Amino acid sequence: MSADDVYYYEPANGHGLPHDPFNAIIGPRPIGWVSTKGKDGSVNLAPYSFFNAFNYIPPIIGFSSVGTKDSLCNVEETGELVWNLATCALGNAMNQTCAAVPYGTNEFTLSGLTPVPARHVAPPRVAESPVHFECKVTDIIPLKTHTGHVTTSKLVLAEVIAVHISKHLLKDGIFDTFNAGIILRAGGPSAYAEIKPDSRFDMVRPLG
Repeated sequence: MSADDVYYYEPANGHGLPHDPFNAIIGPRPIGWVSTKGKDGSVNLAPYSFFNAFNYIPPIIGFSSVGTKDSLCNVEETGELVWNLATCALGNAMNQTCAAVPYGTNEFTLSGLTPVPARHVAPPRVAESPVHFECKVTDIIPLKTHTGHVTTSKLVLAEVIAVHISKHLLKDGIFDTFNAGIILRAGGPSAYAEIKPDSRFDMVRPLG
């Protein structure tokens, strides 16, 4: 491949394309559909596309808030959150929860979703979602550039202290990833992808 076949750019100087390719290349990305509750009792539900799992024992998940958003304000106040699995059947409702609305707006009401109590944390779970992680925040880390400049984004890390899984998705005790209807964020302003059985392939980890 020659240099003429490669599009090169340095992010600090802009990408020069119709849409930033970074989000499309790192993808599809899991969706951090996070419910939180503020000290004033207000409930928030919002999807985050900068989300993933970071540890097995204890299980730790995290999402990055690009700028100060309602979810970040709430977890800074209370240190609690619930992650809800976003599925294809819930795609339209999930999309409604990313609307830019004033603080205190209840996205459960906005999206027609049903809040149900968690066992160990104050934020509610999305009743329609088949999986929930109840979480306690462990770290909130301001993100920096390589020169040490602090950005407006913060990484929220949280330990999963309780898990709820709809039993129909447990096949012989194994979670049925490929039939759960899980959706992921893809590139561009509107693209998503669904995990389906025909997208599966297996590789055995090498020994030694």
